[in-house]
Amino acid sequence: MAPPRPPGRPVLVCGEVRTRLLPSFQALDGRAAAQLLRLRADEPVRVSERPNLYALSPEPLTGVDCWLPTSNGARVRAVGTVAARAALTEGRLLQSTAYCSIPASGPDMRRPWGQYLVQPGMVEPFGKLPEEAVAEGVLRGTGRGELALGMIAEALLAQLLRHPLLDRRAPFKSRRTHLRWVARRAPEGAGAALERFTLAEDGLRTMVLRLPEDLPAASAAGLCEDLALHDWLLTTVGHMLNSSRLSAANGPSAVLALRPAVDHLLHLWMPRAHVDPSLGHLWDVLERAPGFTRQWQTYVQRIRDQLALQAIPLLHQALSPR
Repeated sequence: MAPPRPPGRPVLVCGEVRTRLLPSFQALDGRAAAQLLRLRADEPVRVSERPNLYALSPEPLTGVDCWLPTSNGARVRAVGTVAARAALTEGRLLQSTAYCSIPASGPDMRRPWGQYLVQPGMVEPFGKLPEEAVAEGVLRGTGRGELALGMIAEALLAQLLRHPLLDRRAPFKSRRTHLRWVARRAPEGAGAALERFTLAEDGLRTMVLRLPEDLPAASAAGLCEDLALHDWLLTTVGHMLNSSRLSAANGPSAVLALRPAVDHLLHLWMPRAHVDPSLGHLWDVLERAPGFTRQWQTYVQRIRDQLALQAIPLLHQALSPR
């Protein structure tokens, strides 16, 4: 067998992240989280307790031999492996991610699988990669027979949701979101940049990054997971506030409507907690526009104000002479 050919320089990293509430009435502790996310017997689950409880699975690989999605209809075949992983935050929010790196060019013919397996998470095109067309194609979404990172992430999520640890009794109703992202190589000497973040319909978000060549693809995935988690929090708490009709509710009903946010979500807001330090500054873009933390603080203040308003009549009733 010929020696493995060294991989080309990745010019694209692509991925999808699924984020949802764990269907378990009780949040999982660190030991249970590690049991849930044990996707490979030969690698441990990484669990940290500071600044919050966070568990990250090992990364099983999925072999692919398919077309790459393109915006111009070009037919580009690619072969390699896609990395997938799952994360659980505070035993409550579950995420699954599938991602891969794509080099600028690859061989003109298919090689033995063993040579692809020594490049985990790398998908090589046949010949030269039409970088712009593939980047836009990934963001647009995949068609039949094309690289489907979302399906791989969804399959991993479905596998986790069948785990016997879960009682399938979520403490409140919520919607899942998914983030589709591409990271292109930054110009030589330039740093990382977040170029675009878009909210679309049906819980879809898209994001475009520029990253230095030497940055690991797993670091890009970690940043995207962090952004996806906090976007889910904003979306979910905003939906609670907008649908609860607090102004028309009496005291007990208003408190009951807000209780899931207070009990399960408000303490989860920790941007950058598990992001590569070299990428933490990209959060500043989202803090300026659309203003993630500013919007979150507004939601939190609305909840506190409503609880205070609903408590005043109850306090007067308790203090009034009988």
